Amino acid sequence: MHFSATVVLPAFSGIVPEGITSLFPQANVTKLNPWSHFNCTYSSAYVLDPRDPLFQRIGALFLSQVIKEFGTDHIYNTDTFNEMVPASSDPAYLASISRAVFNTMTLVDPQVKALLHGVPLGRMIVLDLFAESMPVYSSTNSFYGQPFIWCMLHNFGGSSGLFGTVESINSGPFNAICFPNSTLVGLGLTPEGIEQNPVIYELMSELAWRKEPINLSKWVSHDLYVCCMDENLTAAWQLLFHSVYNCTLPQYKNHNRSALVHRPSLRMQTDIWYKPTDFYKAWELLFEAAPGLATLQTFRCDLVDVTRQALQLLTTEFYEEIRNAQKLRDLLTAGGVLVYDLLPELDRLLSSNEHFLLGVWHEQAQSQSVDEHEAQLYDINARNQITLWGPDGEILDYASKEWGGLVEDYYLQRWGLFVKTLVECLDRGRPFKQDVFNQAVFQVEKGFVYNQRKYPSKPLGDTYEVARRIFLKYFPYTLKRLQ
Repeated sequence: MHFSATVVLPAFSGIVPEGITSLFPQANVTKLNPWSHFNCTYSSAYVLDPRDPLFQRIGALFLSQVIKEFGTDHIYNTDTFNEMVPASSDPAYLASISRAVFNTMTLVDPQVKALLHGVPLGRMIVLDLFAESMPVYSSTNSFYGQPFIWCMLHNFGGSSGLFGTVESINSGPFNAICFPNSTLVGLGLTPEGIEQNPVIYELMSELAWRKEPINLSKWVSHDLYVCCMDENLTAAWQLLFHSVYNCTLPQYKNHNRSALVHRPSLRMQTDIWYKPTDFYKAWELLFEAAPGLATLQTFRCDLVDVTRQALQLLTTEFYEEIRNAQKLRDLLTAGGVLVYDLLPELDRLLSSNEHFLLGVWHEQAQSQSVDEHEAQLYDINARNQITLWGPDGEILDYASKEWGGLVEDYYLQRWGLFVKTLVECLDRGRPFKQDVFNQAVFQVEKGFVYNQRKYPSKPLGDTYEVARRIFLKYFPYTLKRLQ
């Protein structure tokens, strides 16, 4: 079967650099409010008013250069206010923006103008960006007649952690087709980051070829590893699809809210959308099937991911023991297991598989540089993006990753300082002060960004043996939940 890709080119949306006000002092430019927690040095975009004649001039010049460089398939994309508030909520202003953007497209590309001239609807394809959790088509009468694509967003920040909404994914596109006067024209994938939860993306991709929802229990029992699926493996995957991969909480956003990957405090969120007992049982069944599959790379990757998730769950349990500890002995016990064994074991597990290595991330970033100075800059930015995300942690841990090297040098160091601080407070009868701790732990976080340490880009150790050792050691902790 032959597939061809249609290229979608970016069009001018009105965002301009601050310097435009110097070149064109009379231009009608508005400075938007800061984005997230960043100050104006790193955000506050400048928007050229669509009614300003300069809008059409810049938009046409921009698109002409893009077409000159890449050619065109006559399809264009623009995102006018992505996570930003428009300068005005006046409907006339909002309409003028879409009109101006569209005019720049048709001005440069006469084929588009010829195709769409005089057609009130169908001039755009709308992406229903987060349709598996927060569909918009159903509250807008199918986007008031404009064609749309039902999209699965799934993941924010490319964060690690098993997650899925399989029932919603399986039924959502077909509900959209059956919606009165539906204008659905396709399915899409719009994650903020990929290379996690591959089974969810496989499921979503397969739905494009289906005419009705699939039998999830039967589908997940098919031959995932190009060999015989035994009963234990089938049961394990069915449990995963009924637990961690089936979040049914309304409008839930997958940011990996685990305590493990967030700055420690005494008020961390510990709620999850599935029963730990179901997940721990799936973990056990996976290991019962492991001996016959341990040589398969795909299975070993899943074995790491499921074991990683189990340790993530156990981290939350040890955190709750730490938070509730009234005696120094209890605090030292729970904190000692977490800091001196569980997190180091997690780092060794992740370091044993090529899909979970911090060193690969760094090498990929540095490979884009043209000299040593640029390589260092890219390295710092690569570290910052998965930790502080901003010079002062403006959106701290938004793109958290559980990778070999990162667990040991970042998350472990934070938890070690947290436990040490709590021990000192309890021993001396002093209250724990979060603001004081935040100042201290920020130095640890910032230190990681600038430590210049080189991390392995090749796996170390045998994945199966490391995972098996962890399972034999920590599965007994879960038995109290399974009883």
